[in-house]
Amino acid sequence: MTETPPMKISLGPVVYYWQREMLLDFYEQMIRLPVDVIYLGETVCSKRRALRTADWIGLARHLAVNGKQIVLSTLTLIEAESEISTLTRLCNNGELLVEANDMAAVQLLAEKHLPFVVGPAINIYNAHALRYLHERGMTRWVAPLELSGEILGNILRQAAELGFADKIEVEIFSFGRMPLAHSARCFTARAHNLPKDDCGFVCVNYPDGLPMHTQEGQRFLTLNGIQTQSGDVLNLLSVWRDMQALGVKIMRISPQSRHMREIVQGFHASLHGEAVSDLESFLDGAACNGYWYGEAGMVHVPAAHTPA
Repeated sequence: MTETPPMKISLGPVVYYWQREMLLDFYEQMIRLPVDVIYLGETVCSKRRALRTADWIGLARHLAVNGKQIVLSTLTLIEAESEISTLTRLCNNGELLVEANDMAAVQLLAEKHLPFVVGPAINIYNAHALRYLHERGMTRWVAPLELSGEILGNILRQAAELGFADKIEVEIFSFGRMPLAHSARCFTARAHNLPKDDCGFVCVNYPDGLPMHTQEGQRFLTLNGIQTQSGDVLNLLSVWRDMQALGVKIMRISPQSRHMREIVQGFHASLHGEAVSDLESFLDGAACNGYWYGEAGMVHVPAAHTPA
């Protein structure tokens, strides 16, 4: 009987605005840790230019020689012609896999007959949509965050019936603040009474986003420029065996500014047969996992619970 290989760990793109030195130091640390895939690039706001397009591509080439698979990630919300130009440069990089975070990127990559990753911001909720993208070059699917384990299983079973489930990798956003929405407005600037076009890059002051609280003091949401995130931190490590049984190949960790070494090592230890690591003390906030169980995303279901 063939032993199932352990799932891979991916490091999602840094979604916050970190200064250039912080970004470069972060990735120098990450290449020494047991992550298999590293996603690079600005996915939230094109005004953030601590690293420019050429810098991201150069960093990707540098990191690729260290045995990691490097993927370039595109913007999630494209609003200007200049952003299309940047997108085209990323898709034309000539050597690195690209994660498409909107359908413009999908179209560019498909026209060039290039393989690509479909990011979690692209809404796919059935196997027919999944097959459509696979036929156009998708080799890996990062599922939308709001999919429950049950619905994911149904989609993958349908994909198997359609004959292509074994031709794509499935990746799940498994740790980090969940991106819930993107808007043409910059809410971080608005919180400081600044216009978006003259924001002063105030988001650089919030390396893990600007927390928003209810009147009762509960952290409800997190502002990250034009992106709205969950207030709590998604942590799906406890259900990795359920994911593996469904056919998931990769668990994604979204970077936060602290404790990344401990978080990555905890995931790696768990996926290689050790007891599931308790990462609660390393979370930048309370844990949540409700979407996986078909409940509200902010809910935290105890690890002993299993989906129906």
